[in-house]
Amino acid sequence: MKYSLPGFLGVLFLSAAMTNTVYADRGVFDLERWENVIQNIRNRATEQKISKSVIDETLKSPAFIPSIVKSDKNQSEFTLTLDQYLNRTVNDTRIKEGLKKKAEYPTLLSRVEQRYNVPKNVLLAFWGMESNYGAIKSRHQLTGAFLTLIYDGRREEFFSKQLLALMKIADKNKLQINNIYGSWAGAMGHFQFIPTTLAQYGVDGNNDNRIDIINSVGDAMMSAGHYLNKLGWAKNEPVIYKVILPGDFDRMVLNGDTKKSFKEWSQMGVMKTDGTALPQLDTTVGLVADTKEIAKQDLYQPQRYDPSQTLDTDVAPAPVIHAYLTYPNFYRIKKWNNSSWYAIAIGELSEKLK
Repeated sequence: MKYSLPGFLGVLFLSAAMTNTVYADRGVFDLERWENVIQNIRNRATEQKISKSVIDETLKSPAFIPSIVKSDKNQSEFTLTLDQYLNRTVNDTRIKEGLKKKAEYPTLLSRVEQRYNVPKNVLLAFWGMESNYGAIKSRHQLTGAFLTLIYDGRREEFFSKQLLALMKIADKNKLQINNIYGSWAGAMGHFQFIPTTLAQYGVDGNNDNRIDIINSVGDAMMSAGHYLNKLGWAKNEPVIYKVILPGDFDRMVLNGDTKKSFKEWSQMGVMKTDGTALPQLDTTVGLVADTKEIAKQDLYQPQRYDPSQTLDTDVAPAPVIHAYLTYPNFYRIKKWNNSSWYAIAIGELSEKLK
């Protein structure tokens, strides 16, 4: 549902249930503020030498979209366990589709790898996670989405910068700005870049003298490779290393912030998943586990005693915690998306796509 500017003359009162953030909390649409938002964007765009044609196109029929405000206000707070998250994101269907895309774009993937030192399987993993290899299509017109979020006021300056960056991108690349669609918060294309990220890292991957990460897979892949390269991606370095820990391991060091060498983690009881010793490396890594899920389990409850499995003791084997050692690439992924579960999923999926 959206309202164009002329329609506001007859629709000044909007339901508080539809619009319930900073300015919308009042339950009355503030037409003066809306007009000030439009004029401010016009003035700033003019100062930044964006063409008059793009400015006029952006602002000729500005739309306020109540559902965008609702999405911003009601961002989901629920969390999945790590196992649930991986079951959703690193599943057989996504792996199979990723391998198909690998076979479909061998030359392009090789070009990105040669230019930016980002392996094919890593780029495919990001593509799969962000848009299911382009299958997920965004449905929000970005000019209206950004104007709505600017009006709302909660993050006015941030979204103003996004809209102005989008206008510059449209101007430079001769794109029809009102035909650019993305998520309600402004992420767009195969790798879900926001405009300011695209402005900084966008690359013309198909040599047509413009950058269009929505309609050009080449532009999208090259831009993603460029971004990962600038984040410092280490081509020959893993993302994660699966391990197990004793059940009484210190939970305070399982958030990835504590960094130690393989040798030091080994001395604390960290083992390979088969129960053997870690390689005695000096490589510094973090350690991550699903501490909330661990807390739900009674790790100190003795397991059911099975005499046939115990030779000379009635003490049940100690429980274990499944975890991941996290390499520097793990933390580079978190600069793209600040979620440990996301970074682990990229690590898992990229391994499946080798």
